Amino acid sequence: MLIEHRGQSPVVPESAYVAPSAVLCGAVVLGERARVLHGAVLTAEDGEVRTGDDVVVMEHALVRGRAGHPAVLGAAVLVGPHAHVNGAVIEDEVFVATGACAFPGAVAEAGSELRINSVLQVNSRLAAGAVLPIGWIAAGDPARLFPPERHDELWSVQRELDFPGTVYGVPRGTSMRELMAGQADFYGSHRADRIIGADSPE
Repeated sequence: MLIEHRGQSPVVPESAYVAPSAVLCGAVVLGERARVLHGAVLTAEDGEVRTGDDVVVMEHALVRGRAGHPAVLGAAVLVGPHAHVNGAVIEDEVFVATGACAFPGAVAEAGSELRINSVLQVNSRLAAGAVLPIGWIAAGDPARLFPPERHDELWSVQRELDFPGTVYGVPRGTSMRELMAGQADFYGSHRADRIIGADSPE
């Protein structure tokens, strides 16, 4: 399904394939021979989503573009099922495995691998060719790799990366009530979306 959002519509070349149950919303530009499989969502909230050529976004993955942090997938990238690429840059020939996450401001350099359920934190950079192991977290620029059980050590690095400021534009400690009031307003912009090609009363 193609959806116009904030006055912008997806661009899909003839050589690409978008499954009938996939969603492309807003300023999404696919490269040649891109494949977006069933249930995947590429949504340009207030920032673009762009892919290179020969990209495959598998079932139920989410790729989200944000203001100041477009989601960019290089050429020959695989985004696995249930993966989440949110305002991150994924350079050429990167493997993003099932359930892996990359957050705003993050960069996975060329040829790197984010293995199953791994996390590339906000404003972090995974080096070219590096492997982020199953379930591990990469934080910092350049990224340091942490297993989940080293949370205290991870937090000493992660705290300085400013997740709430980068993702939500608020200082750490902002109440959930205030945060979610802003998020409800932000995502409320979808109320004006238009399905492209759908019959609409004029």
